[in-house]
Amino acid sequence: MRVIGLMSGTSYDAIDAAAADLRLDGDELVLTPLGMLSQPYSDDLRAAVAGSLPPASTSMEQVCRLDTGIGQAFADVARQAVEQLCGGYADLIVSHGQTVFHWVEGGTVRGTLQLGQPAWIAEATGIPVVSDLRARDVAAGGQGAPLVSIIDVLWLRGRSGVPIALNLGGIANITVVHGEPVAFDTGPANALIDAVVAELTGGRLGFDADGAMAGRGRVYPELFERLLAEPYYERAAPKSTGKELFNLSYLARALEGLPDVPADDLVATVTALTARTVADAVRRYGGTEVIASGGGIRNPVLMHLLAGELGAVPLRSTDELGLPSAAKEAYAFAVLGFLTAHGLGGTVPSCTGARHSSVLGSITPGLRGLPEAEPDVRPPVRLLIQ
Repeated sequence: MRVIGLMSGTSYDAIDAAAADLRLDGDELVLTPLGMLSQPYSDDLRAAVAGSLPPASTSMEQVCRLDTGIGQAFADVARQAVEQLCGGYADLIVSHGQTVFHWVEGGTVRGTLQLGQPAWIAEATGIPVVSDLRARDVAAGGQGAPLVSIIDVLWLRGRSGVPIALNLGGIANITVVHGEPVAFDTGPANALIDAVVAELTGGRLGFDADGAMAGRGRVYPELFERLLAEPYYERAAPKSTGKELFNLSYLARALEGLPDVPADDLVATVTALTARTVADAVRRYGGTEVIASGGGIRNPVLMHLLAGELGAVPLRSTDELGLPSAAKEAYAFAVLGFLTAHGLGGTVPSCTGARHSSVLGSITPGLRGLPEAEPDVRPPVRLLIQ
């Protein structure tokens, strides 16, 4: 089955598409990457998303406009992926959509909302679309995140020691692949860094390119300790978080009563926060190697700080193991949609905290109806990147 995964993370800077041929071979799921492409959000759409996220308020009109605008943007990328990556034909498209709210109360996820109406994708391509993949896990008592954990477990199971998969998106999350797997959001990755840089530059910059500002700055000790005191870090897994917590208002509260912190020092401090909180989580579970992906690995200062925090624990990227790091999440959602099309569960309950594994998402039919799946398939126990 030829599947396209579409992903926009909590940094909401671009839509990534990754295409793969996926097939079941006994108890093994074989993934052959076909390539990826990425399309930035338009300035207007990105501003509209940013303006609607907590702590900002919004209206139902704005939610409707965003749902349509994001759906149309995803449809445009999907159309490009079908032509450029798949030679004009694909069996299934899987859309993560754009997370705009993750509702957490007392450690329990009450709901999660991803916008991007899938009907636009199905209409533009004629291909069935799997979407809204997080909600079923939440309904089953789970965190709805990190959904990529099933791919990490299938892929990394059998490696020696305690391998830990790390994703550095807007929020950082890890999957501990040892014994009964565990997965959770460790805290902010790029979320605070990007927000601070955008605020300090009046929107001229959206992120700290090459870690330039962090590299010039110094960690401000008192602010660093205040940020580390956030109770979220001490909560037991499974747990999840988002920009509902880690935003500029959160940082402003931590800055109350402190002298003015130089701009570069502020960026250096929130960058160090990501490195420390990820490393603390790795140490807590006795990780013996960290295999990283996500936009954060392109920040050399963050990666240098993280390597220093990890000490003797090797830090490598998924590229070294055959899976392009820039497209890992998009490939992961392609796998989740493939499992859904075959009626197979797409979660690891010990990773999300759900009562059971669930078949994820909703299916929007294409021009020829529903996706065609292989009959009489069994859940895979391994993932092979071919």
